Amino acid sequence: MAVLAVWLKVDEKRIVQMLEAAGKKLESADGEVVLDFSAVRRIDPGAVRAMEEFAMIADDKCVKVILRGVNVDVYKVLKLVKVASQFSFVS
Repeated sequence: MAVLAVWLKVDEKRIVQMLEAAGKKLESADGEVVLDFSAVRRIDPGAVRAMEEFAMIADDKCVKVILRGVNVDVYKVLKLVKVASQFSFVS
């Protein structure tokens, strides 16, 4: 079975919409989804909720979620709200 990764660049102003779109692509993802967070400097509560929901959907479909280029401040927020453990991080 081939592993196909879905790669999406996340825009800070449209995190929720992009995660919803990525959630739809999980049907075709076989293995992992890479979300490029290098352009995201801050994250609001709505985006955190969307990330939690996205992680649950990915987990149900056995898809690994990798966050690339996450800013230290964003990582701290994810860690504080106990969401960071649901993702893998790469620089």
